[in-house]
Amino acid sequence: MSSLAAGIRNVAGACVLAGLTALSTPGSAQEQTQQPAETTIINPTAQGVTQQQLLQQEPRITGRITIPDSRAAVLIQPAGREWRAFHEVALRWIAAIAILGMLVILVAFYLTRGMVRLESGRSGRTIVRFNAFERFVHWMTATCFIILGLSGLNITFGKKLLMPLMSPDAFATFSDWAKHAHNYLSFPFTIGVVLIFLMWLGGNIPNRRDVEWLKRGGGIVGHDHPPADRFNAGQKAVYWIVVLGGAAVAISGYVLIFPFYGTGIGDMHTAHIVHSVIAVLFFAVMLAHIYIGTIGMEGAFEAMGSGTVDENWAREHHSLWLEKELREGNADGPRGPEPFSTPAE
Repeated sequence: MSSLAAGIRNVAGACVLAGLTALSTPGSAQEQTQQPAETTIINPTAQGVTQQQLLQQEPRITGRITIPDSRAAVLIQPAGREWRAFHEVALRWIAAIAILGMLVILVAFYLTRGMVRLESGRSGRTIVRFNAFERFVHWMTATCFIILGLSGLNITFGKKLLMPLMSPDAFATFSDWAKHAHNYLSFPFTIGVVLIFLMWLGGNIPNRRDVEWLKRGGGIVGHDHPPADRFNAGQKAVYWIVVLGGAAVAISGYVLIFPFYGTGIGDMHTAHIVHSVIAVLFFAVMLAHIYIGTIGMEGAFEAMGSGTVDENWAREHHSLWLEKELREGNADGPRGPEPFSTPAE
């Protein structure tokens, strides 16, 4: 009897095992049919998931968030990778070519042409070219522009050029202060651009004399001094670059400072591209302006330094403007509380 009972138990156990196997096999086959290995959805939070697996899953990867703004859930998207490639590669090449290229041109021009000297020497008489308010607006805008330019270049080149020269903590502190300076100084810079536009618009309308001035080299190439009004063709070009370029970097910059106010991620990327490309080209042009106003031309800095220029300088570079001032008597008497013509020291 004991052997018969043992046999019955063995047969029953075999039947149970066969039944469990039959029940489990179709389920596994069904799972394999419904979810092949090549279409398995990857869990971004799982351990061992590589970045390449995530990038291959979808071009756009999102996570789970608890805040109302669904855009914050986007972790990776094609536009972000394209923007990163632009910022890390294309922008650096554009900035390097524009800025270094301009510096090379200016150095070569100085070595071949040298400073543009006053050929008739100084007359000993000066005439007011820019009043105190005009000089204040110019220097306020120029100071803000230089700080904005350098702090902006730090975003593009600082990690490669500055961080190796200082500790990571020092570079982080410097970059943080540069970011705040960049944001807050944008407001007086914008005010300055608006004031420059309003102050000097009347004298910067292009005319036929500008074409002749350009044909004759403007007194920069060679030793010819074509007649010019208060602002010659070169200065008019700088004026419109400041006004239009300043407006473009200001508008695109404020889109970046105040993000997602009526803009999406694509709009933010576009604003950054416009802001950075125009800014580096703007910076390169201003290097030429700084060169002419300092070591490039004798007597030019005095116009924005003291506000007065020598009459011989005015006669060589802005003869039409000087003749007008002399006819109106502005070179011989006072103009308001400030003397308009003073002896040169």
